[in-house]
Amino acid sequence: MQLDIIGDVHGCFDELLELLETLEYRQMNSLYSHPEGNKLVFVGDLTDRGPNSIAVIQLVYQLVIEQEIAYYVPGNHCNKLYRYFLGNRVQEKHGLETTIAEWKRLKEDQKKNIQEKFMTLYENAPLYLYFENLQLVVAHAGIKENLIGQMNSNTKTFVLYGDITGKTDHRGRPIRRDWAKHYKGNPWIVYGHTPVLEPRQINRTINIDTGCVFGNKLTAFQFPKQRIVSVSSKQAFQPDRFTDFTAD
Repeated sequence: MQLDIIGDVHGCFDELLELLETLEYRQMNSLYSHPEGNKLVFVGDLTDRGPNSIAVIQLVYQLVIEQEIAYYVPGNHCNKLYRYFLGNRVQEKHGLETTIAEWKRLKEDQKKNIQEKFMTLYENAPLYLYFENLQLVVAHAGIKENLIGQMNSNTKTFVLYGDITGKTDHRGRPIRRDWAKHYKGNPWIVYGHTPVLEPRQINRTINIDTGCVFGNKLTAFQFPKQRIVSVSSKQAFQPDRFTDFTAD
């Protein structure tokens, strides 16, 4: 099985369509297919910050739920939007406000439709994907070797937020440990969450969140051929949003 694993989309619908075309997915009668039967995997954070989160939800729902040619694992932004749709009190910031504003502009029946689609997508998603036959794990913020196979609260926190320390930097952003640098496991770990200018491959891990919403690019990692495919972002470039691991 050939998988095309796509990094954090964050509402960048046009770039997602361009990446699908570059990966040779074709649309006929509104349905997508790949000539070699490839399947897509989304690493989470479909929405927030970008210009068209609603269209991304609709497309990923179609690919995952209706056509069953894609897999999806949730990210921390997905988790927050889900809690908002449940009626929980969540802070409308860090990008969620853009998705909510877009959703509120819809007609009532459209709002209900999008809410139901996203909640179905989220409720049917595993915390992370473990393709044991391929020796591959896809998790939004990564996963430690000793957590593979577990589905507890500690695992949920890690795969959604990374190896957090509980502290923040001078910009108020969470400080995370560089877990990938110490990973010694055999399965490949493909993840996103932390924007990097270039896909960061270390040990048997690769971060493919190349910050499309921050003006860099949207990236896919083809597995098991281990080929990187990217398209340029149409958003304004924000260099201060990227993490440089070289100093670690």
